[in-house]
Amino acid sequence: MFKQLIKITTLFGLYMVACVTLAAESYVVREYAIPTTVTLGGTVVPYKEVTFSAQLSGRVERLAGEEGSAFPKDTVLVALNDNELLAQRRAAIAQMMNADATLRNANVQYNRELWSPNSPAQAPGGMGMPNMFDQFFTKPASDFFGQSSTFLDRQADLHRYGTQMEQARNTLLQAQSQLEQIDAKLRDTVSKAPFDGVVTKKFIEVGDTVQAGQPLVHFADTRYLQITVDVPARLVAGLSVGARVPARLDVANQLLEVRVAQIFPTADPQRHTVTVKFDLPIGTRTGPGQYAQVEIQDLTIPAQTLAIIPKSALVWRGSLPGVYVLEQDRRALRLVRIGREMDAQNVSILSGLKAGDNIELNPTPGTTSGWITTPPNSPPQNK
Repeated sequence: MFKQLIKITTLFGLYMVACVTLAAESYVVREYAIPTTVTLGGTVVPYKEVTFSAQLSGRVERLAGEEGSAFPKDTVLVALNDNELLAQRRAAIAQMMNADATLRNANVQYNRELWSPNSPAQAPGGMGMPNMFDQFFTKPASDFFGQSSTFLDRQADLHRYGTQMEQARNTLLQAQSQLEQIDAKLRDTVSKAPFDGVVTKKFIEVGDTVQAGQPLVHFADTRYLQITVDVPARLVAGLSVGARVPARLDVANQLLEVRVAQIFPTADPQRHTVTVKFDLPIGTRTGPGQYAQVEIQDLTIPAQTLAIIPKSALVWRGSLPGVYVLEQDRRALRLVRIGREMDAQNVSILSGLKAGDNIELNPTPGTTSGWITTPPNSPPQNK
């Protein structure tokens, strides 16, 4: 009698535990107004990407690394041979120094004409007395009879020396400009990383001879990724910068939320689509060039009222999905038609369930329809 009482107590306890477990793992179906969305395909792209092209012809002397190599900002990625440009630079420096010497000489000559126009060093010849006689008698007499004009002669000499000084200054500026052009070309022989990133593609090897305009390497910042999508113009009204929309990545079938980062101001005149960029969360396991899908709300179609349930409630009978509906003390398998995934845990149901249905969550393998008064795993009762 005592043993039977213990057995009955044990069975009653198991029954209560099963009932508590059942209550904890049940879910009441609710219906929600689900906006109609359109799934569009896009491509994962880096947030920043540049293509280095050769600005002048030359031979490649240095290549920093292979595809996938990471480099910090200002690292020299590609360097061309610059021996010819260095020789031209030395010649330009020599021309600039000659022009500077000519300018200084012209300046001295101008100042001498300005402050000492009748100095003996400018006389064509003769001793001191003949030169003095010309200064006091010959020139005044020639000016008096109208044969010459000392004032005009002096102005002409000043203008001539001033012109020489201006020409020397222009020659110096020209030499400096030539030197600056060569320095700019020398800078173009080196391609530096504008930001921290990796080499995504290279088009040359060390020793290759490149021509102006030829692409060298692709360089991108792959720490921050985006999805670029060509969105039909009618759907752009449902987007705004900063809004979050669901997306699915081709890698591992990841489902996540992305943020609208940029909406291009104009549409493509042929396809009538607008390019939109979406920011991916930092650390997302994907890479540039991979396929992605984005769901965008279509405001032109009314919202649907659908039931949403956790994925853990689904059971599969072959290829058919179903759920266990709890009706008082019975469990019944009901086949359903699955809609789209709302997030990583929930899915919409197109048919088979209605609001208020009580369904079982996390059914154990081997669960079948039938009475649930006695827990499935309870030991058989002895009469």
